[in-house]
Amino acid sequence: MQFQQLQYFVAVAETRHFTRAAELVHVAQPSLSQQIKALERELGADLFQRARGNITLTDAGEALLPLARRILADTETARYEVQELVQLRSGRVRLGATPSLCTGLLPDVLRAFHDRYPGIRLLIEEGGSHDLVRGLARGALDLALVVLPLPTPSPALTTVELLREDLVVVSSPEAAKPGAERRTVRIADLERERLVMFRHGYDLRELTVAACRAEGFEPDFAVEGGEMDAVLGFVRAGLGVAVVPRMVAARSGRGLRVTPLARPGLHRTIALAHRSDVAPPRAARELQRMLLER
Repeated sequence: MQFQQLQYFVAVAETRHFTRAAELVHVAQPSLSQQIKALERELGADLFQRARGNITLTDAGEALLPLARRILADTETARYEVQELVQLRSGRVRLGATPSLCTGLLPDVLRAFHDRYPGIRLLIEEGGSHDLVRGLARGALDLALVVLPLPTPSPALTTVELLREDLVVVSSPEAAKPGAERRTVRIADLERERLVMFRHGYDLRELTVAACRAEGFEPDFAVEGGEMDAVLGFVRAGLGVAVVPRMVAARSGRGLRVTPLARPGLHRTIALAHRSDVAPPRAARELQRMLLER
């Protein structure tokens, strides 16, 4: 008994027509008929009654049909499981993230993932949440780390909250401390500071500017338009202060003074997003699990 013969048998049983069954399994009708006859000879019983073009199952055919379907289903499951394992030995994961998360959150997780699955290529795309959402929608990314709430809520995306992170003020140790000698900086204190500001479309830019406006003033930019590394470099050089995630500030090394924001402070919520209508590949799901369990 061959796997292919069972496929042909099930196709005829479901269509009750040899020609349509042959079309369904993409084989010539004479070949399908020959394989059905070979299966009947091996089993020693007719599987179909062929009376005046009307195809019905015999008792032997009725007994074989559920077994054949189960064998075919188990074979498909076996193929799927093996493919899933192969995907963890080779392949790729396309992950989008904001630049601050690439600096702060991802290095340790990606190192652990690479150590466990060295054959998986990690393709990282940096961008603001708006750009990353578009990348997910057009199928260019498997997963994305985005800042909630999304700039344009999309019912086609599934988001899982990952962490809630405090924002802090960074400045050059050689410059005057923001907020005078207090241990914390109030948003209102930033009215007297010149800010090093991120480019348009950057989540941190929108959040900081909105907080300043809520206090009744427009922030004064000393430099604007940079990515995370550039912003931190400009702050080290004493060009101004910047509002950045605490995780980034902790990883930035020497050359920066870190001052917390006074309560209630500023926070951002990071979520892991993927398309709702398409399951991420196995390797991407494994990276998702490691991010959620970090």
